[in-house]
Amino acid sequence: MTEIFRIAGVADIENIEKVPLSERVKEKSTYELIEKGTSLNPESVAISFLKDGDSFDQPQQITHKQLMIKIRQTANMLHDLGVGPDDVVTYLLPNLPQTHYVLWGAEAVGIINPINPMLEPATIKDICNSAKTKVLVALGDLPGSDIWQKVEKIRKEIPSLKYVLKVMGKDEKAKGIFGFEEKLEQYPGDRLIFKRTIDPDDIASIYHTGGTTGRPKLARRTHYNEIVVAWDLMVGTELQPGDTVMVGLPLFHCNGTCVTGLMPFAVGGHVVILSAAGYREPSIIKNFYKIVEHFRPVFFSCVPTILSLLLDIPIKGADISSLKYLICGAAPLSVELFNRFENHTGMKIIEGYGLTESAVASAINPKDGERKVGSIGIRLPYQEMMIAILDENGQLIRKANINEIGVVCIKGPCIFKGYVEEIHNKGIWLGDGWFNTGDLGRQDQDGFFFLTGRKKELIIRGGHNIDPAIIEEQLYQIPEVKMAAAVGRPDAHSGEIPLAYVEVSDGAKLTGKDLLEIVKTRIGERAAIPKEILIIDQIPLTAVGKIFKPALRWDATQRVYEKELTALKDLSENVSVNVKEHKVHGTIVNISVKAKEGVTGQEIKKRIREILTRYTLHYEVTIL
Repeated sequence: MTEIFRIAGVADIENIEKVPLSERVKEKSTYELIEKGTSLNPESVAISFLKDGDSFDQPQQITHKQLMIKIRQTANMLHDLGVGPDDVVTYLLPNLPQTHYVLWGAEAVGIINPINPMLEPATIKDICNSAKTKVLVALGDLPGSDIWQKVEKIRKEIPSLKYVLKVMGKDEKAKGIFGFEEKLEQYPGDRLIFKRTIDPDDIASIYHTGGTTGRPKLARRTHYNEIVVAWDLMVGTELQPGDTVMVGLPLFHCNGTCVTGLMPFAVGGHVVILSAAGYREPSIIKNFYKIVEHFRPVFFSCVPTILSLLLDIPIKGADISSLKYLICGAAPLSVELFNRFENHTGMKIIEGYGLTESAVASAINPKDGERKVGSIGIRLPYQEMMIAILDENGQLIRKANINEIGVVCIKGPCIFKGYVEEIHNKGIWLGDGWFNTGDLGRQDQDGFFFLTGRKKELIIRGGHNIDPAIIEEQLYQIPEVKMAAAVGRPDAHSGEIPLAYVEVSDGAKLTGKDLLEIVKTRIGERAAIPKEILIIDQIPLTAVGKIFKPALRWDATQRVYEKELTALKDLSENVSVNVKEHKVHGTIVNISVKAKEGVTGQEIKKRIREILTRYTLHYEVTIL
C-alpha cells in the first residue's frame, strides 16, 4: 500500500512539505519509476484495451511484467536505430497499448515527442522539423485512419528523420520503414542492451502546446518534472496498487499520458484504455456506465465536454459505486453542470488545473475537504502558485491581494525547461523561477484559486488549446482583410469554439462565408477552423491602437446568450443581455427579463438555469 495523506486544505499541504521532497521522491527517471511499480505485483493487469464500447467485456490485457518487457524491447530497438539521450522520437498514434510502449521506451533511451495525429500534414511536418525528429512511429495504413497517408506526404521533408516505424504494418526496408511489432521481437525484454545513466534534469519529453504553422511551440519537460507530478497525483488521488483508472483522453496530451498513464503504472495500478479513439468513440459514451460497473475504476479523468455528454446517458441501474471521484480539468466547468452531473451520477467531481508546462497539474480541489465549485483548488505539494500584478511590460510589481484579479504564476519541481525555439521563451519568466501562465485568476482567503480569464488569449475547445494566431495569420493573407481577430465563443458542448471578427477594405465584396471557405483549406488544425467569421464595421482598439479582444469576447458571448434565451419567449415579453468585465469573476453576463403577466421571477430564473446549464460564465438575472 502506498502512503495515504489527508488533504483538506493548505495546512495539510504545508504539513506534507515538512519532509524534504528528496526523501519522498528518489527515482531518477520515468523508466525507474515504472519499473518500481512493476515490482509490486508483476503478474497483475497493467492495461486493459477495449476495441470499442460494445465489446468492453472482451479486452486485450497486458500484465505489468509484459508492459515492462515491451518498454525495454522498444528502448532497445530505438537504441539500435541510433537514438541517444538527445535524440527525438515522435509518434502519431491513437490510444493503443503500443503507444505506451513507445512513450516510455523512448524516454528510457532518448526524448519522446507525441503529436496529435488529427493535425494536418504540413503542421505535423513543422513540429517534426522543430523537434528534429530522428525516428517517427506511426499507425500503419489501416481502414478508418488517415495517419499513414499523412506520413507518406511528409516523411521526405523532414531532414533529420532516419527511420519510420509502422505500428500494425509491414517492413519497407528500402525506404527505412520497419513494421513495429515484427522488429520489436528482435530485441530482449528482460534487460536494456545499452548503458545510460539518466540525470533527473535530462529532457524526457517535448509536447506540442500550440504555436503557428512554421513556429510550433514545443515544451521541454525533464524526467524529474514527470516523476514529481506522478507523486503529486498519487497523493491527490490516493491511488493504491491494483486500483483501476480509465483513460479516454488522447495519449498525445499529457493528461492522458501522466494522470492516467505514468501515475497508475508507478504504483502498480490498472489502466483501462477506452478504445483507440477514447471518448470520441460513440459506443464508449453509450456504454460508459456499464464499463464502469465491469472494471470497477476508482477514478477517471476528463474535460467538461465529456460530462456534458454523459449527463444525457441514463445509468439504468449500473453499479458505479467504485468511483471515488472523477478529475475534471483543461477547461472551465459550469457550476450548474457540476451540480447536475453529481446529482445524476452520485459521483464526486474534483476540479484541477495544470499546463503542459507544469507537467500536467499544479492545483486540485482537496479530496478530503471542502470543494469550492468553480475553483481549480489549492496548490499541490511542493508546488508554488501566486496571483501576480504585472506592469505593462510583464514585470512583477507585487503579489495580488485576496480576491484581486491578476496573472496566475507557478513555480517548483514540475516546471518545464522552456520551449525548444528561443523565440517562445521571451517574457515567460518573472525571475526566481516563476513562470507566467498567461491565465488570469484570483486567490481567496482559504488559498483556493479561481480562473477569471486568459491573458494569453488561447481558445480552449473541449480541452484542446488553439492559438488564435493560427486563424488570424491565414485571414491576413487575404488582400481585402484589414484587421482580423479570433476569439473563443462560448459553446454548450465544447466550452469554447473559435470565432473570427474581420474588418475589410472599403468596397470589398467578400462575405463572412467567403472568408470561411478560403481559410478552411489553409488552417492546418481542423479544430482551429472558425465556426463562423463575422465582418464588422470596425474592430475595437485600445488607446494605443491594439486590438481589444475582451470586447469581441463580450460580443460573442452576448450573441450566444441572446440566442439561447430566445427559449424564454413563452415566459417573457423581452430579454436583454449585457456582457462586461467584473472585478471578481472576470466576466459577468447581466440578463434583464421583462416577465409576461402572471409569470413569476422564480419561474424565469429556474428556466434560465436549465438553459444555461452547460455554460461557465457568471451571470446575474434582473426581473423587470
